[in-house]
Amino acid sequence: MIRVYDPAMCCSTGVCGPSVDPELTRVASAIFILEGKGIDIKRFNLGAEPQEFIEESKVQSLLNERGTEALPVILVDGEVHMTGRYPTNEEFAEWTGLSVDDFTKKRDPLKGIKLL
Repeated sequence: MIRVYDPAMCCSTGVCGPSVDPELTRVASAIFILEGKGIDIKRFNLGAEPQEFIEESKVQSLLNERGTEALPVILVDGEVHMTGRYPTNEEFAEWTGLSVDDFTKKRDPLKGIKLL
């Protein structure tokens, strides 16, 4: 079980606005892949879901101690595994038992090309 507690963002993924942060794009993609693999992962946005931050005592405690600088907070199986940054794909793989290759989109270079 992985829980991602994001700082307040304009939308649920933070992948919006005039300049998209490539790190947020990578994390959103990784979470989408994990969900597709049946991994129990949820993401909460402080701006849209403040109650989730209050109800999770470990996150609330970190916010009381360090303020929003502690965000993002990543819980794995109910334990704080990371604060202040997002996990790498390697860390997601380690926590879930997946391969890092699972996070790389593989494209068929001939897909969509009609052969004569």
